Amino acid sequence: MSRIGEMPIDVPAGVTIAVEGSHVTAKGGKGELALDLPEGISADLEGSTLNVARSSDDQKAYHGLSRSLIANMIEGVNNGYSKELEIQGVGFKAALQGSTLSLSLGFASPVEYTVPDTVDVTVNNNTAVVVSGADKQQVGEVASRIRSFYPAEPYKGKGVRYKGEHVRRKEGKTVA
Repeated sequence: MSRIGEMPIDVPAGVTIAVEGSHVTAKGGKGELALDLPEGISADLEGSTLNVARSSDDQKAYHGLSRSLIANMIEGVNNGYSKELEIQGVGFKAALQGSTLSLSLGFASPVEYTVPDTVDVTVNNNTAVVVSGADKQQVGEVASRIRSFYPAEPYKGKGVRYKGEHVRRKEGKTVA
């Protein structure tokens, strides 16, 4: 029995859910998201409660996964998701021109990253980058991609990191 899959999902006011066969669509103030359910998984909308069911015990893993994905869709179109990144290092900065994020990270030329249309990126004080959007997976992917250009290194601590992320520092070489 999937404990997560059995829990009902409460649909808040302002969010509309449409279930058409194995296709689930959520619309809200932050946008619209859709999901195709795996074979053997079904969703039923009863009032303001959505229940996810499976046809056999072979679908246990997909049952919980589908319920979590639908709950994330509802949360995303209602409130949205955001990740905050910090850039630390002398001369390290970020700038946004249209849909292109330009990162000066100590390389010979700046790193250019084209932001997808489904995600919003804002830059504050040239060192704080906020990635936000309705799709939790897309927001996490964009934030991870930006961080991967120069992850925080353990000796001086410079690089791109998530806000609040602790970077374990190492002691450098000593001259005898």
